[in-house]
Amino acid sequence: MSETLDTLDLVTWLTAYRDAVTEQRAWLTELDSAIGDADHGANMARGMGAVVDKLDQGVPATVDELLKSVGMTLVSSVGGASGPLYGTFFLRMGMSAGAVPSLDGPALAATIRAGLDGIVARGKAELGDKTMFDAMAPAVDALDAALAGGASLADATAAAAAAAVAGRDATVPLVARKGRASYLGERSAGHMDPGAASTAILFETLASTVAGPGR
Repeated sequence: MSETLDTLDLVTWLTAYRDAVTEQRAWLTELDSAIGDADHGANMARGMGAVVDKLDQGVPATVDELLKSVGMTLVSSVGGASGPLYGTFFLRMGMSAGAVPSLDGPALAATIRAGLDGIVARGKAELGDKTMFDAMAPAVDALDAALAGGASLADATAAAAAAAVAGRDATVPLVARKGRASYLGERSAGHMDPGAASTAILFETLASTVAGPGR
């Protein structure tokens, strides 16, 4: 199994993410209807649909061009907070990656952490605020730790996905301190954060792509 991801592998990941958020669109919207604007599922499905449509017209030759294109497409096509946040995530990933044809495990982890740093810079979220950060930060930490311990890329991304799911689930009892949900105060407790849910899907589809057949 390959220990690198090239641009075509990244397109496979992004397409899988498009398919997953489209399939789970109603669930994401249901989560958002409880504590947000009831548009997260529709926004993510529309944005990732636009991303894949653009990539269908041609795949950039380098990782930075690909990820920057993804980020710009999300910023321009997704409403609410998720467009700027996910757009910033992929833009920062692209800026970190550089003009390379592929990423090995440490390079992938570095680009994802750069994306996380971009989200923090834009949203100022911290662990426990009941946002996508609560799923993404543990996933990035798990990815780094697994790779540092000598894990394969498949095992490391699987660990990241598991950490993202655990972080997602941990948002349920939290009282939101950021975003639209924070307006509800104590009433936001008892509901899963939709951004954390879509973030968990992002890492789950990354893991499934890395472990997929033919790699």
